[in-house]
Amino acid sequence: MDIVVAITGASGAIYAQRFLHALAEKQVGVHLVVSPLGRRLLHDELGMEQVDPVALAGRTDHGMTLYNYNDVGSRLASGTFLHQGMVVIPCSSNTLGEIACGIGDNLIARSAAVALKERRRLILVHREMPLSPIDVNNYKTLTDAGAIIAPANPGWYLNPTSLTEIADFVAGKVLDLLGIDHTLYARWDPQCR
Repeated sequence: MDIVVAITGASGAIYAQRFLHALAEKQVGVHLVVSPLGRRLLHDELGMEQVDPVALAGRTDHGMTLYNYNDVGSRLASGTFLHQGMVVIPCSSNTLGEIACGIGDNLIARSAAVALKERRRLILVHREMPLSPIDVNNYKTLTDAGAIIAPANPGWYLNPTSLTEIADFVAGKVLDLLGIDHTLYARWDPQCR
């Protein structure tokens, strides 16, 4: 299984890290693109001086390939490259807008456009709040085009006790949307209450 993952400059690097940990654990091939502001995010929130696949995946056998953000000629920009979905986590409003408008001048936006045209799963973990009217319109445009908007809204009903558990809830929801089994959180069971 292969998943395209993009990290952009919205706060929430821990969501990307926990998601990538889970993909590595399941031995999913990850094709990673990090925007320039995503690199800054990894530095500011995780202390990474450069994109570090081992630190992002939590293991040396991570199965991750890193791509250049500016390489719109990369295989990720082609409909002939087969994968099981693309996830932008976290997704900034800037990237949301680029994808909604079909702007393909970087590898993240171009790969997302290809995912939509090929009818592959595209999940955008938007991490902005509050939403502007432009964001709301972009949500509608992208949803109508087939994307799944999955805002980084953690659930509290599982009574998280750490930041990792909060991030795992969001990462787990994205894994659910991709059909990837995980144990990042317990399933809701009203019988257990």
